[in-house]
Amino acid sequence: MKTPLGIYRNLPASIYVLFTSQVINSAGMFVYPFLTLYLTQILGYTALKAGMLMTLSSILYIPGSLIGSKLADSIGRKPVMVVFQILMDLSYIACGFFEGTEFLPVMVLVALFFDGAVDPAREALKTDVTDMENRQNSFSLLYLGHNVGSAIGPLVAGYLFLVAPKWLFWGNGIAGMIATTLVIIKIPESKPSKEVLEASKGWKTTEKGEDGGIIKALFTRPQLLLFTLFLSFSWYAYSQMFFALPLITTSLFGPGGSKIYGTLMGFNGLLVVLFNPIFVHRLKRFHPLANCTIANLFMMVSFLLFSFATSVPFFFLLAIGYTFGEIIQATNDHYWIANNTPITHRGRFNAILPLIIGSGSAFAPTIGGAIITRFGFTTLWLITAAAAFIAAAGMMSLRLQEKKEAV
Repeated sequence: MKTPLGIYRNLPASIYVLFTSQVINSAGMFVYPFLTLYLTQILGYTALKAGMLMTLSSILYIPGSLIGSKLADSIGRKPVMVVFQILMDLSYIACGFFEGTEFLPVMVLVALFFDGAVDPAREALKTDVTDMENRQNSFSLLYLGHNVGSAIGPLVAGYLFLVAPKWLFWGNGIAGMIATTLVIIKIPESKPSKEVLEASKGWKTTEKGEDGGIIKALFTRPQLLLFTLFLSFSWYAYSQMFFALPLITTSLFGPGGSKIYGTLMGFNGLLVVLFNPIFVHRLKRFHPLANCTIANLFMMVSFLLFSFATSVPFFFLLAIGYTFGEIIQATNDHYWIANNTPITHRGRFNAILPLIIGSGSAFAPTIGGAIITRFGFTTLWLITAAAAFIAAAGMMSLRLQEKKEAV
């Protein structure tokens, strides 16, 4: 533990399998980062229309998430995760056959519906196989795996976007199938037994079980609800990296902007790979809420300076700032949420809370498209920076309230 990479030793076996699966999945994550460019440059959508479709995709994520979460708490984590992941991958493969047609966005929406059902089961599974002692390090490794893949995926996707757009969708689906096969073979079911769930209601920890339905359980965790509300502002801000950033790079740099955007995303992934263990190792002694506050301040400054960015080197400099914010937040927010989620409701909490958090990213494309159309990119980045500031201020207020109650 004396070196940054030491935090990844002696973790649960399932975490190492999930890490490998995550690397494969993320290396093949071609579609979503380039969806805005695909809709605007290949299908001819306006920025506003593209934003509205991406918002619709986030709305369709909701019923998928609710269905998946209920099944994850009743049937089990692994079967729900596997079945819906396969359905999502098949949907992306089907997209390749409809590439260039108006039916393709429909199939993308279907795929993202299935993606919504996968996420609560996957989040519950990785929480099940960890405890409070190894959870932050485990989640950090999984986040690292996502970014190892993401350092490769956008670079490949940037090339495919220009020369073989069908393979954006086929490649995404095939990589997902390979990752899912690994889960099927190597990871056992993790859902706690009825006896453990019943005994958990007497625990003295923040993971203690609760009686009743999801609404009753949610209101036993008011700070968690507020935290997710503030995270929604943060996610609104960060989501402009997937919507506004590709638009501004192509606006400033022409057809080559898609390659610059792909390189920026690859650079983002590379920075995460290099600095993720360092930040976790150095900041672990601080409270997660304090770390999330710092993360949003990093993002606020970066987004504010995007208002003045006109050169490629400046874009890469700002990418360092928002990536540092991303690393700090990503290695603290899910960790804090998992530690404050009742064991009896893990699947359902991992559906409801992301819906609150994801409302920011869901409406980011529509709001961003409207702002760009009416006021331009400068105003967009100023509003984006303001959203990150609201998130930072809210998280700091929660930390101060927690310290006050502890006195």
